[in-house]
Amino acid sequence: MSLGPGHHLLWPVPLAVHRHADPESINPLLVRVFAALRATQRHARGEPERAFFASDDDLLQRVKLPEWQAFVQWLVGCLRDTVTAANAASWPAAWREGGVPLQVAIDGMWFQTSRDGAFHDVHTHGNASWSAVYVLQVDEPAAREQHPVYGPANGVTRFYGPPFQALGGAHVDLGNAYLQPPHVDVAPVPGQLVLFPAWLAHQALPYAGEQERVILSFNARVHHASGPGNDRLHGYAPR
Repeated sequence: MSLGPGHHLLWPVPLAVHRHADPESINPLLVRVFAALRATQRHARGEPERAFFASDDDLLQRVKLPEWQAFVQWLVGCLRDTVTAANAASWPAAWREGGVPLQVAIDGMWFQTSRDGAFHDVHTHGNASWSAVYVLQVDEPAAREQHPVYGPANGVTRFYGPPFQALGGAHVDLGNAYLQPPHVDVAPVPGQLVLFPAWLAHQALPYAGEQERVILSFNARVHHASGPGNDRLHGYAPR
């Protein structure tokens, strides 16, 4: 790759927000199913009741409901659309014009619940190219944002851009204003799916409300339908 004269924005960070057309038809059902799974898994682990809970990551195989299968198909469809848009300038022209037969592999899917100020600290996800957060339950925005301590940040998912690690003690002036702000907060909305690169640092900020914050997450790999052997699009750089 050779860059010519002009302005170049390199290594953008793709992030997509999707909304389920009818979350009321699926979210309450899954909240009930997950509550039963939480009780079962807490008992098996010997865990006491806590403000934060993370399930085993085998939901894809564990849940057996027709509504679940349709919901997972919607998740995969959103991921296909997002991956295609994110790679529009990177895939071969023939793929962009004729479509790419993709093989989506969801390697882990789990749910988390939080209340009473519980949070999930900054982290990334390994062994995947994409990750997701789908919101099942949370207080209405007006109530959630009125928390006396957390305010509008109550229960949001915060994403940290790649420059964030270089900002500790770094110089800031008008010349590097493009680095600001170093993070973006995405407010929780029932029925909202956020898809993001698995390497992107993020955290769930403390949450407290009348309802528990219940979210579903998954990690995914995306290959060409003919197999991972066709994933490599670039050779080694010339010596």
